[in-house]
Amino acid sequence: MYLDGTAEGWRMIAALVPGRSVEEVHARYESLVRDVEAIDSGRVDSPQYSDERLEAAAGTGASSSRAPRVATPAEERKKGTPWTEDEHRRFLEGLEKYGKGDWRSISRNAVLSRTPTQVASHAQKYFLRQSVDKKDKKRSSIHDITKS
Repeated sequence: MYLDGTAEGWRMIAALVPGRSVEEVHARYESLVRDVEAIDSGRVDSPQYSDERLEAAAGTGASSSRAPRVATPAEERKKGTPWTEDEHRRFLEGLEKYGKGDWRSISRNAVLSRTPTQVASHAQKYFLRQSVDKKDKKRSSIHDITKS
């Protein structure tokens, strides 16, 4: 199509990419060509995509006639790692400093060992546990630890 190597061809492509010059578009293309060559030559491993992702990219989705994919043991969902008392105390400090809902800041600045999603999940369990009466608690939990 436009990749005939002419300056006009690259100008036409660059016109389709907002905010990029002809030189930037051409450099990106050359970079991608080098990446593909590295994958093809075996110097870099090819990305391993799941069947679902490939089907979504191909637009086949659920209408595919293939049998559903079964996860191998190595791909099965990993169980979470329990929170330590130290992580929970840092969570409480972050909660006090950044407030309820700012899980990203708590993750980045207080509980560096946890992602924002993990912090949000921990917070949800923590607040649920706080709302339960003491007599209804069957056993102690890390969520019983409070700042005071």
